[in-house]
Amino acid sequence: MYISQQIKQMKKLTIVLGLAVTGLTACNKFNKGEGDMLYKIHTDKSGQTIKEGDFVAFKAIEKTEGDSVLYSSYDYDRPSLLIKEKSVFKGDLFAALGLLSEGDSATFKINIDSMVQKMGRPQPSDTTKKYLVYTIKIDKVIPKGTMNDSLFRGKIDEFLKAEMEQAKTGEVAKVKAYVSAKNMKPKVTASGLNYVISKEGAGAKANPGDTVVVNYTGMFLSGKVFDSSLPDVAKKNGTFNPQRPYEPLKLPVGLGGSIPGFEEGLMLLNKGAKATIILPSKLAYGEQGNQGIPPYSPLVFELDIVNIIPGTAPVAAAPKQ
Repeated sequence: MYISQQIKQMKKLTIVLGLAVTGLTACNKFNKGEGDMLYKIHTDKSGQTIKEGDFVAFKAIEKTEGDSVLYSSYDYDRPSLLIKEKSVFKGDLFAALGLLSEGDSATFKINIDSMVQKMGRPQPSDTTKKYLVYTIKIDKVIPKGTMNDSLFRGKIDEFLKAEMEQAKTGEVAKVKAYVSAKNMKPKVTASGLNYVISKEGAGAKANPGDTVVVNYTGMFLSGKVFDSSLPDVAKKNGTFNPQRPYEPLKLPVGLGGSIPGFEEGLMLLNKGAKATIILPSKLAYGEQGNQGIPPYSPLVFELDIVNIIPGTAPVAAAPKQ
């Protein structure tokens, strides 16, 4: 593009580009913190920095220096929570938090070896890198100050209650946004389950007492996979457990052996069908959540019906009139 331009214009362009690169380098430069910590502040709000004993709600992404994401609180649509403790080593994450106040955001590089040796963090697979990289945004700080434990705990409970209410009331809008973003046209059952059949099956659908053989993948609305019966999917998404067998699930339906929405979804399909079902939390783990699934979390399941085995599970007798 610039070959036909005059030499003078090329020199001018080179100077401009050089200044731009210098500016980018300055913007991307990390500051030296205590120990081996490096940090870069993105947003710096006024306010008291986080002190030992304070309650902190924050969003966080943990990456390798090669940019592989190891953890993201955004996957769960919930903030991470902790009470700031005394640093375990110079330049650890507690020290990093001590540089921030409510509303601040920053990126920190924390020494991997120190985290492994002094905090028991598992060693990442890439052992050639020196740092783990954390991008943090502070949502809320409740200072401990001179408050007694009872009053402090009450303030925290009040915040958590508001967070739960926000998750509960925002659930419908989140499901609608997910459906819209995916350009889905789901059918909706009376219970509120959304489903889209991507491949029609054949034969009868499962009835209560039948056993459905199904491959499945469960995920959050963010797309984060939390479970799958497929080994390749589990490996790709970092949920692979070498101790478990990866094979189709055999589930007697209609007997309460799984969450209500999962069983309802299975009974909507016949052998060979593939579908995506979206469960409101009332059809999943509700206000309690379950092992890494926060309360009031809508869930998505991709289902592939391998087989339906009639009448292999006993059906509970109907109550006498």
